[in-house]
Amino acid sequence: MPNSASSTSAKTVLITGCSSGIGHTVALGLQQRGYRVVATARKNQDVQRLRSQGLECLQLDLNDSMSIRTAVKKLYQLTNGEIYALFNNGAYGQPGAVEDLKRDVLRAQFETNVFGWLELTNLIIPMMRQQGYGRIIQNSSVLGFVALAYRGAYVASKFALEGLTDTLRMELRGSGIHVILVEPGPIESRFRANAYLAFKKNINAQTSAHLAQYEAQEARMTKEGAATPFTLPADAVLRKVIRALESPRPKIRYYVTFPTYLFAILMRFLSHRAMEKIMLKVSGNGKG
Repeated sequence: MPNSASSTSAKTVLITGCSSGIGHTVALGLQQRGYRVVATARKNQDVQRLRSQGLECLQLDLNDSMSIRTAVKKLYQLTNGEIYALFNNGAYGQPGAVEDLKRDVLRAQFETNVFGWLELTNLIIPMMRQQGYGRIIQNSSVLGFVALAYRGAYVASKFALEGLTDTLRMELRGSGIHVILVEPGPIESRFRANAYLAFKKNINAQTSAHLAQYEAQEARMTKEGAATPFTLPADAVLRKVIRALESPRPKIRYYVTFPTYLFAILMRFLSHRAMEKIMLKVSGNGKG
């Protein structure tokens, strides 16, 4: 793996969702390593804060097509149309039982986690095709290949993302563009706090048949510190992103955290029913 700044200094990486957590850590880490990082954030105050930290930053709202197109146009102007990699990261989790998800709530989850990523990626691909190389790195999740109760909206969005990503990889074969999935398990970030806000906004727990399970879920989402075992700092994702950027032949998938490795192995050897029993226990509710 290259370590010198000279090997990365000319390489531009666009990163979404940099206001906190994984995106923020990866942006700062890659810049320190010598990449030219163009970070993005949805809120203007976060854009200004990131700029004050020495990052090039553009405003980009994944729910807004005009915002996406404007950001890509500015990126083109900044880089003369040259971009080494796109790290799609901006996302959120919408908790709630599937039977309590309204159509517009599920649509909102897909707008950010899937449709916005797709639109941005499809605008970046022609730039990469023109130069004959590039890397598209998708920050998925362990919940992109296993399901947990009460995470149905997020699980569905990540399953959809993985399907699109695997298909895109096949379609870009021979183009010089590598398409890579990073699949973290529990990572220290504001993800739980943001998920709790989405839960309170969009799920009516008091009228739900799942009230008892929701009370347990709320305790987990509001718990101080790591809510689950094997939680790692965001640096763990940064290390895998560096491998995805710098390996001559990057892997299709990079696992992050012990649960991701474990569940991937269990899926190879257990029956569907046995795997579901395990995931019901992991979901952290009495009935599953």
